[in-house]
Amino acid sequence: MAQQRDGRQQRKGRPAPGGPIRKRNCYFCREKVEEVDYKNINQLRRYVSEKGKIRSRRITGACRRHQRQVALAVKRAREMALLPYSTG
Repeated sequence: MAQQRDGRQQRKGRPAPGGPIRKRNCYFCREKVEEVDYKNINQLRRYVSEKGKIRSRRITGACRRHQRQVALAVKRAREMALLPYSTG
């Protein structure tokens, strides 16, 4: 299969499904946040699914550095009983 410029594979003669890929910007980089705070639960809820799983960088759009900080902050918030481990 031929490969497109943006890295997705394309079949001969057909455009890639879903259209062009939009680059997501990291929220923390845009707001110039140095450290992610585990006590800020409203912000951390954006990075946790309904089942309680930590969402991936691909979904959230966070950069690698801040995604690591988010994961650590979520784990700390769970330990302090600020966030639930699961919903079931």
